[in-house]
Amino acid sequence: MSKRIVLLHATPVAMAPIQAAFAALWPEAETVNLLDDALSLDRAREATLSEAMIERFVALGQHGFRSGADGILVTCSAFGPAIERLAEALPVPVLKPNEAMFEAAIAQGQRIGMLATFAPSIGTMTEEFEEFSARSGGTAQLTTLLVEQAIDRLKGGDAETHNRLVAGRAPELAGYDAIMLAHFSTSRAAAAVRQAVDVPVLTAPEAAVQRMRALVEAAA
Repeated sequence: MSKRIVLLHATPVAMAPIQAAFAALWPEAETVNLLDDALSLDRAREATLSEAMIERFVALGQHGFRSGADGILVTCSAFGPAIERLAEALPVPVLKPNEAMFEAAIAQGQRIGMLATFAPSIGTMTEEFEEFSARSGGTAQLTTLLVEQAIDRLKGGDAETHNRLVAGRAPELAGYDAIMLAHFSTSRAAAAVRQAVDVPVLTAPEAAVQRMRALVEAAA
C-alpha cells in the first residue's frame, strides 16, 4: 500500500510547490492536504508564537494523524515550536519544512544566504538554522534578506512579479556559498534566482520530500 503523507499548510501558496516535488520525487505517496490559512494571517499579527496558536497548530496535526498519516510534513516555516510539540505528541515522523534544506546548504560551505518573503518566519528559521549548525559541529553563519511585497503579489496571483522581486535581491548574496529560498512558496522563484547568481540555490520542497521518504521508509 502507498504511504499517506499529510501536508499541513498555513497558506495556500505553499501547496503547489510541495505537490510538484512529490510528483517528481515520490509519486507513489498518497498526499493529503490540510489547510488552515487563518494560521498564517494570525501569525503575522503576533510578535511571538503564542501558546494558543501552538495549541491550534497541534490540534490540526493531530487531526491529520487520525486520518491515517504515516508521516506529517509541515509546509510553513513560521511555526517551529508548534511543530516540535506536535512531533513529541505523535508516533509518526513529523518534519519541519526546512531542516533538510539546511543540511544541504551547510554541505556547500559556512556562509549561507537566505531570501525570505514572510517576516514572522525569519526569527524561528534563524534559531533552527543555528541549532542545526551547532548539532552538526559547524560554525555556519546565516544572512537573511526579507523581500518586501513579494508574498502579497503571489497571494494576489502575480507569480511573475513575486519571482522578479525575489531574484532582484539575489545578487546581494552572490558571494555566499549557497542561497536558500526560505519558504515552500518561494521555490517558485528558483529558476529566476539561478539566472541572477552563480551560486547554488536550494529550495525546501524537494529536500523535504526526500527526507520524509527516508524517514517513513525507515519506520516501516
